[in-house]
Amino acid sequence: MPEKNRRTGVGRAGGPAQKDRVTKKDRIVELFQSGKVDLIEIARVLDTQISYVARVLMDQGLLHGYFDLYTPSAYSMNVYSALFQRRLGFKDVETARQSVQAIDAAYQALERRGDRAGQHHAQVMALTCLNRARWSGKAAESLVFKEWLISHLDPPPQNEAAAPDGTESAGAEPTAAVPDGRAPRPAA
Repeated sequence: MPEKNRRTGVGRAGGPAQKDRVTKKDRIVELFQSGKVDLIEIARVLDTQISYVARVLMDQGLLHGYFDLYTPSAYSMNVYSALFQRRLGFKDVETARQSVQAIDAAYQALERRGDRAGQHHAQVMALTCLNRARWSGKAAESLVFKEWLISHLDPPPQNEAAAPDGTESAGAEPTAAVPDGRAPRPAA
């Protein structure tokens, strides 16, 4: 019988291993489907990141409504996500600049409509790209996003201040539904 590679489980002759290997992804799905739906607990049990657990479950269609730094933009966070899907990146400084141009164009259009929630989402996208680039070791690319973001953090002009109750700007009408803010939920 051929000797098996410990890492791949494949014999030298190319045949499959006799015993299938159970992956961390398999364990995540198994734990979730057995009723353990607390992502933090699953991550602790398997000694992995919560974001990894969520991504595995999302890819399997078992979890909806979870978003973090590593959630791909293909998963819509809200109605504004479509403005940025497949338009942002940071593989090099030029790509980062093009991404900031896309963010800024959306931000300006949303500002003209008085859509504060949309402007906030544009800022969130810039911060997300900044952090993804920074934690990927791309300092120059992250700086492109940081400079844009800093330039858009100034306080609003006096006539655009928030309403006294802290909701929308006085006189501005919301242009899109706001998600209900509930915790991530298992897929139906």
